[in-house]
Amino acid sequence: MRIVAVTDIHGNVGVIRKLVDTVMEVTPDVLVIAGDITHFSTAENARKVLEPLLKTGIPLLAVHGNCDGRDVPELLDELGIGVHDRRKEIRGIGFIGVGGSNATPFNTVWELTEDEIGEILERNYLSGDIILSHVPPKDTKTDLTHSGLHVGSSALRRFIEEKKPPLVVTGHIHEARAVDKIGKAVIVNPGPLFRGYYAVIEFKERDKTVKNVELLKL
Repeated sequence: MRIVAVTDIHGNVGVIRKLVDTVMEVTPDVLVIAGDITHFSTAENARKVLEPLLKTGIPLLAVHGNCDGRDVPELLDELGIGVHDRRKEIRGIGFIGVGGSNATPFNTVWELTEDEIGEILERNYLSGDIILSHVPPKDTKTDLTHSGLHVGSSALRRFIEEKKPPLVVTGHIHEARAVDKIGKAVIVNPGPLFRGYYAVIEFKERDKTVKNVELLKL
């Protein structure tokens, strides 16, 4: 399975058009979006961002980010692509999602407690599933801010340590574009798409392992 992973679009429709051209060449089996489709904006604007991707016909899965408007998760569910607090399968591979983020100093739109994050994961995960989470797990390369702080989710990290998912795709921390591991779990923060960053992940369906990750730029 070839996965194109993006995050943190922040309403940039122009970069989505560039991504579509790239995606058609890469021919992924699924495209996943790890949140912040808009920049504190509405479902109407989220629809404009998503429309070029939906027209490709490539299966699309998404969660909202902490900077998406209150009505964005409802739109994702209406379009049939939302995986926040739910599980969907593509080609027999399960995907579960956690939208929003843990607490931030900025009182953003969608923030969850660590208990809530843990409950969403426990409620939906089946062994071998891929996790799509806007917030990264704590104490990895993918949650490290410019100031040197690790600000990811401790609940997500504990869950990864316990359940050992094969792959976690995340975002949220723009400067933390990286691939890391917690045990055998591969953690990928593609970097913000509004700056042109994305990732291509080769995932082995038979044994549910990550074969390769490329961090790329449009």
